[in-house]
Amino acid sequence: MSDEIEIDLDDLKRRMDGAMNALKTEFGSLRTGRASASMLEPIMVEAYGQMTPINQVGTVNVPEPRMVTLNVWDKSMVGKVEKAIRESGLGINPQLNGTIIMLPIPELNEERRRELTKVAAQYAEHARVAVRNLRRDGMDQIKKAKAAGMSEDEQKLWSEEIQELTDSYISKVDKALESKQEEIMQV
Repeated sequence: MSDEIEIDLDDLKRRMDGAMNALKTEFGSLRTGRASASMLEPIMVEAYGQMTPINQVGTVNVPEPRMVTLNVWDKSMVGKVEKAIRESGLGINPQLNGTIIMLPIPELNEERRRELTKVAAQYAEHARVAVRNLRRDGMDQIKKAKAAGMSEDEQKLWSEEIQELTDSYISKVDKALESKQEEIMQV
């Protein structure tokens, strides 16, 4: 391959990894009927005059599969933390026990599980689109390199490498979706 014409596969791979990480974050926000400390991450609490992530005002634990507990460090903050959880839209009713806030996770019904699998499928499709857009960026780099004098053989080689990379990431997205849907449908 010629020295001056180089397609940056590492950059494409890094950006595709970014799409996968975004998908994992979106999947983490889906409530599956199973307790997870990450479900509290988006909640902010007004603490000492500023908005603070909930995990910075107390310790989040998952003692049982259907229970999340939050041990609030400052006793004066318990009411504010409880209010923030109630208003977060998680659909969880906090129970107070001194400075410990217990969050029992209710069972999901069949209809809600099906809705969540559809949401997960939408997240996965967004990730696939992002990966395909990155593939297109790579192919555009090849076209520019062709104008700069890249040979037909080199074009074909780079195209095949970019396609293999794309296929591997699409496969990763599909596997992640399959396992998330299994997790959601598990009773």
